[in-house]
Parts: sequence; C-alpha cells; structure tokens
Amino acid sequence: MHRKKIGLLAFILVALAQLYVPAKMIIDKELVLHSGKEFKFRTAPVDPNDQFRGKYITLSYSDNVVEVDENEKWNRGENIYALIETDNEGFAFIESVSREKPENSEDYLFTKVQYNGQNKLFVEFPFDRFYMEESKAYDAEMIYRENERDITSTTYALVRIKEGEAVLENVFIDDIPIKDLVEAGR
Repeated sequence: MHRKKIGLLAFILVALAQLYVPAKMIIDKELVLHSGKEFKFRTAPVDPNDQFRGKYITLSYSDNVVEVDENEKWNRGENIYALIETDNEGFAFIESVSREKPENSEDYLFTKVQYNGQNKLFVEFPFDRFYMEESKAYDAEMIYRENERDITSTTYALVRIKEGEAVLENVFIDDIPIKDLVEAGR
C-alpha cells in the first residue's frame, strides 16, 4: 500500500511539473505583452512555411546593425545585450551592444550576434516570425510583400520588451494591423 502512495505522489508531481513549465512560459510572455515597453522596428520582407508550427511571415529588420569598435572581437552566436533607443519618428534602433547586462536602462534586448563585419555588428532579433491563422496567412504574405516594395508605405513590427525579453505583438502597414488589412480584403 505504501508503494502505491509513493507511486501516486510521484505521478502527481511529474504531472504538475509538466503543467508548470508551459504555463510559466505562457505567463512570462503575457507579462511582457501587458507590461513591456512598446517599440516599433522597421521590417523587410521574406515568407516561409514551417510544417510543424504553421504559416508565418518572416520578418527581417533594417535597424539590426550597430557600429562597434574595430578592435573588439565579437563571435557569431555570442550572447549580447542590445540597448534600444527610439528615433524622432518613433522607430526603434540599437544604440549600442554589451556583453554585460545594462544596469542603468530597462530598454535592452537579450540576443545574439548574427555576424560581425567591418566595424558593424549585425544583431539577431528573437522576434523574426509572425505566426498567423492558416487561412489568412497567404493573403497577409501578399499584402506584406506588396507594401514592402512600395516606398510610400511604412511597415513595422510592434514589439514589447521587458527586462531583456521581447514579444512580437503585431505587424503594421501604415499603422494598420496586418490582420485587419487581410480581413478588409485589401
């Protein structure tokens, strides 16, 4: 009888652990969405499909580059902290990078070095995929690609950042959410 209680207790603990881990991940992302600071990042187009995770728009960014000292060595894939600032048009850019967590700013992103070239460091943004409902994804892709070629159009990703963590909230074209454009049949 004692063995059954231990087995039942072990089963309950394993089941709770399996529920806790994904719940914690979801709660952490929701906290960033609800209390993180908003940043708008300019985007550029690409769109693949992931058969396991679904249809998404791959976002590349025009402001993921920062000038660095030529004497400082940065390695591809190295963990870094990118200090985020906002320009006079309200768009985010990388002010500087550091190997150490910034102590005097909350507006930073924990990320990785994409590659280093001639005094420029290319930073990997962890919010490069915007997943959509399968039935709307193709239309969103077409709208996104069409507007990226239009120089009069402004396309950006709205990202919330809190304590180095980032969550992609939405993609906008001329300040209209891409989901709304798809539903309007634009």
